[in-house]
Amino acid sequence: MSANAVNYEPVPGSAKDDAILVVDSVRRAFGGLVAVDVAHVEVPRNKITALIGPNGAGKTTFFNLLTGFDTPDTGDCVFNGNSMNGIPAHKVARSGMIRTFQLTKALSRMSVIENMRLGAADQKGESFWRGVFSPLWRTQEAAITTKAEELLARFNLAHMRDELAGGLSGGQRKLLEMARALMAEPEMVMLDEPMAGVNPALKQSLLEHIKALRTEGRTVLFVEHDMDMVREISDWVIVMAEGRIIAEGTPDDIGSNQAVVDAYLGTHHDVDLGGPQ
Repeated sequence: MSANAVNYEPVPGSAKDDAILVVDSVRRAFGGLVAVDVAHVEVPRNKITALIGPNGAGKTTFFNLLTGFDTPDTGDCVFNGNSMNGIPAHKVARSGMIRTFQLTKALSRMSVIENMRLGAADQKGESFWRGVFSPLWRTQEAAITTKAEELLARFNLAHMRDELAGGLSGGQRKLLEMARALMAEPEMVMLDEPMAGVNPALKQSLLEHIKALRTEGRTVLFVEHDMDMVREISDWVIVMAEGRIIAEGTPDDIGSNQAVVDAYLGTHHDVDLGGPQ
């Protein structure tokens, strides 16, 4: 068994020894459509957890509810022992839970390095009064720039430092968004379809960067349709269908779970969930 192996009971809502994120009775409806109805789920700390499910299962809506980009009708999300109920997205991010988006949010008319600087938290120059007096923030800004350049080098984007973010390829934007997320030193990184639109040449690079987050002691929760990726890097898998959590387990557990197979067969008749051979 690897150092990252987990040994939790493979059932929906199973308890974790050290859960960084606990969700209880979270429900979100749009008119008569219930998009999310999660009774209970826990995300283990310092593991890579995949959130999978058929199209329309509610995965991105669930991400939005967890990170303050939408508000649940009922229920609560507890991160590191603190309720995130009613907390706006920017404060959720400051608490240590940072997300990326399926459609990247790079500011296309700003340079790559400027995008990176924006990711740093608690910048003194953002204060109106401190901003007037440059000696109060110049030292911090220099440190932020140094950190940004180190992350750009790590993500193989150093050569694009002064280019406009709008000129990056889709895969490079994914790398930039992940690198920018790390500027805030998050404990948990949430990735919404990190492989969407990424060419094969960059896909393996992204996989290695995600695994490196776990090595650094961070927690990763990601939405993904690429089952090969899920099997390769996930410690734990949570499955959604019609807004509910229908299964949890290791990649091998999920691959042989009949409820999961049935959920996918509704729209993906040729799906390969990669169960044990």
